[in-house]
Amino acid sequence: MESCWNPNFRYTDPTIQPNSIPLKGRLTINQEQIKDLLQAVQSGTTTIEKALERLKQMPYEDLEFARLDHHRQIRRGFPEVIFCPGKAQVHIVKIFKAMVEKGGNVLATRAEMAVAQAVQEVFPEAQYDEHGRTLSLVQDPVKPSEAILPIITAGTADLPVAREAQATAKIMGQKTELICDVGVAGLHRLLDCVPRLQAAPVLIVVAGMEGALASVVAGLVNCPIIAVPTSVGYGSSFNGLSALLTMLNSCACGVSVVNIDNGFSAAMSATMINRKIEGRG
Repeated sequence: MESCWNPNFRYTDPTIQPNSIPLKGRLTINQEQIKDLLQAVQSGTTTIEKALERLKQMPYEDLEFARLDHHRQIRRGFPEVIFCPGKAQVHIVKIFKAMVEKGGNVLATRAEMAVAQAVQEVFPEAQYDEHGRTLSLVQDPVKPSEAILPIITAGTADLPVAREAQATAKIMGQKTELICDVGVAGLHRLLDCVPRLQAAPVLIVVAGMEGALASVVAGLVNCPIIAVPTSVGYGSSFNGLSALLTMLNSCACGVSVVNIDNGFSAAMSATMINRKIEGRG
């Protein structure tokens, strides 16, 4: 099959012959391409299933400073997310606006207060969580999940990462429950929660310092654990490296580890697991 990144790309299905798309050597979203595909479905010369496969390969919107992957929702089941650090504030606002105009839900992570205020000047309905530094706008509510995703923190200082995970899961339609401050310094606090944890299909465990909580929880439940090391701790924790290595070296089975402070990735993984279990993915 010919690569969709070829600027002279045409559908290889002989029943569909859209126009080629030579746009300065790069592809952008082309309405004629979509129109040809829909006409083929209408005429019966191609199937809905084949059309869906073609749509999964459609390209992006070129803003010069960013190329927005609007078709990620079709391919992956969730839209592109804006990672704010390193981006100019004006660019974040323009990206947010372009995504809103497509009618879907928008999530920005690691958004500082100034960025949130700039976006809210254009979209007052956007919700900002200062603690988790997430900025979200829901235009197309997702059907809530059946299962509840517990997000467990070792300490209160781990909450910002947990809140990022919660906001990410929420905008994807995943029900969540925060279980805070149940670290290994006082394991009796965790034991009261075990029945709720054992009922979940997947768990997120967020911990800094030595990061031992993920191993402890994994030894008490029979579901996958998504472990998130945080940069919480004194100097010898090396900004989360100590917790990361502890989690990677866990002797308990079923522990998978994401990057330091990456609550977003943990929520994505856990939500995708629950979607598959519930037949929604």
